[in-house]
Amino acid sequence: METIIETPIQFTQAAVAEINRLMAADDFDKSQHLRIGVKGGGCSGLTYVLGFDAITTEDEIFDAGGVQFIMNPSHQLYLMGMQIDWQDGLNSRGFTFTNPNASKTCGCGTSFSV
Repeated sequence: METIIETPIQFTQAAVAEINRLMAADDFDKSQHLRIGVKGGGCSGLTYVLGFDAITTEDEIFDAGGVQFIMNPSHQLYLMGMQIDWQDGLNSRGFTFTNPNASKTCGCGTSFSV
C-alpha cells in the first residue's frame, strides 16, 4: 500500500486542468507518474523537473489538489511552498513556477538558485 504525504507544492486550477488533460490522452502511459523535482543546470544553477516518469524506491508520493505526483525527498528543500501554474496566452504558454526559496531566477523562469 502506498502512503500519500501532505504536499510541499501547490497547483493552480489551470495547472490541474492541464495535467489532467495530458493524463487523459489516449496514448498516455498509465504506468508513468508526474515527477516534480530539480536538477543541476540552467543559467542560475538549478532547473525544475516536471514530467512523467517511473516511480523509484526513493520517491515519495504526494497529492495536491487531486493531482498525485512523485518527488525525491531531497528535492523538497528547494521546492517547499512552490506554486505551479499553467499559462495559455499568446505571449506565454506552458507551466510556470513561483518558488519562495529561489534567491535568483533566470529570465526564462525555469532556472533558479537558492
